[in-house]
Amino acid sequence: MTAQALAEPHFSSPQGEANYWAARRHYPAQAIVDLAAIRDNMRHLVDVVNREGGATAVMGVVKADAYGHGLIPTALAALAGGATWLGTAQAREALLLRRAGIGPDRARILTWVNNPLEAPYRELIDADIDLSVATTTALEHIAAAAREAGRPAHVHIKVDTGFGRNGFTFENLHEATGSLVALRDEGVLDIVGQWSHLAVADAPSNADFVEQTEAQIARFEEFTARLADAGIEPRIRHLANTAATLSRPQIHYDLVRPGVGLYGYEADPDMGSPERYGLKPAMTLQAQLSSVKDVDAHSGLSYGRIYLTEDRTSVAIVPVGYADGIHRSASGADTLGALGERGRTMPGGPVRVMTKDGPRLMRVSGRVCMDQFIIDLHGMADDLGVSIGDTVALFGPGRGERYCEPTADDWARAADTISYEIFTCLRNRIPRLYEHATDVLDADDLSRLDPASIL
Repeated sequence: MTAQALAEPHFSSPQGEANYWAARRHYPAQAIVDLAAIRDNMRHLVDVVNREGGATAVMGVVKADAYGHGLIPTALAALAGGATWLGTAQAREALLLRRAGIGPDRARILTWVNNPLEAPYRELIDADIDLSVATTTALEHIAAAAREAGRPAHVHIKVDTGFGRNGFTFENLHEATGSLVALRDEGVLDIVGQWSHLAVADAPSNADFVEQTEAQIARFEEFTARLADAGIEPRIRHLANTAATLSRPQIHYDLVRPGVGLYGYEADPDMGSPERYGLKPAMTLQAQLSSVKDVDAHSGLSYGRIYLTEDRTSVAIVPVGYADGIHRSASGADTLGALGERGRTMPGGPVRVMTKDGPRLMRVSGRVCMDQFIIDLHGMADDLGVSIGDTVALFGPGRGERYCEPTADDWARAADTISYEIFTCLRNRIPRLYEHATDVLDADDLSRLDPASIL
C-alpha cells in the first residue's frame, strides 16, 4: 500500500475515479485543477468590485492556456462564477474559445498581442472578438479586414501610461486619433474601449512604486481627456489588473481584468497571502515516487555534486524535471568544504512527503534534471515508511511550507521567480485533471471538456 501526501481528489463518479488511475498509468505526475476554486475565486472578485452596488464587469484572463490550468475548462468555470468577459493575449486562444461554443451572447472576448502584419483579423472580426489596437499599422490592417468582412471591428485603444510595453504614447496619439476618427466615421471601427496596464500596483510597501502607480492613473485620465477632445469617447475603460482589482477600488472603472487572482494567488507576496484576499489556489501538482534507495554519507546527488548527503540516508526520485516545467533554478545545494565544514547551501523546491509519523517537508536535493529530481529523505526510508509509488505533493492550496503545505509561492521563492511562472511553465505532458467539474458546469459545458480529464 503506497502512502499519499494529500487526500485523493473528489471523484464525481466511478468513471471519474477510473480517469484518475488511467492518468497515473499514463504519466507519473498529475496537475489537478479544482474548477470549484476557480468559480469561487471569480465569484469573490465579482463581489469585490460590486459590493457597493456598482456595475463593474469582470474579465477572466485566460491567456497562456489559462496560466497552465487549461483554457476551455477554466474559461467555463470563470463564466460560471460571473465573468462576462474573457481575455487572451494571442488570437489563437480567442478563436479556440469561440470554437468551443462560447458565443458573444455569453462572453465578450478581447485579444491583445498579435503581429498586425499576419494576424487573422478577418477571422477574429467574423467571430465577434474584440481587438486591442496599439499602433497605426494595426489600425490599417484591422480596417482592411473589417471592410472585407463588411462589418465593423470592435477595438480597444491601448495607451501607454508608463509600462513601456504596448500602447499609443502622448507623442503619437494625435496621429492615431486622426485615423481612429476617420475609420470610425467610415463605419469600419466600433471604438469600444480604452485601456492600459499597471507596472507596479502589486508593491504596496514600496513608496516609489505607489507613486508610480498614481502617476499611471493620472496619465490614463489624461489620455481619456485627449481622446474626448478628439471626439472619441470609448464606452468601456479598464486599467485594473489583479493587484488593483483587490486594492484600488477607485480605478475599477467599467471593467477589471484579474489574471492570477482567478487562479487563487495574490499578484505578489508583498501584498500578503491569498487567504488575505479570500482566494484559494486551484491547482495541485503531485507525482509518484519512481525510486527509493539508501546511500552513504557524503554521497553526491545529481549533476555537479552541488549536494552531498550529510549522513547515511535514503533518497527518492520524483519523476518530473525541467522538461515538465520544473525550474532548474529550484535545485538544492548543500556541500561540504575541504575540511568537512558545511559549504554553500541553497534550499531546493519543497515537496510534501507522507511518512508513518505524518507529513514531512523534503526539498529538491541537487540539480533538477530533465525528467526527474532527487530528494534527500534525511532518514531511512524503511523507518520513515516511504516507498516507491508514494504520491508526493509539490504544491497546492495550503498555508505554506512552514506548515508542510507548499504552494506555488514557495516554489517561486526557491526558484527566484514568481508564482505565475511556476504553473504557466508546466508542460502538457503532465495531464490536467478537473475536480468538481460536475458541480460547476452544466451538461452542455461538460460536453466541451475532454471526458478523460473529468474526475
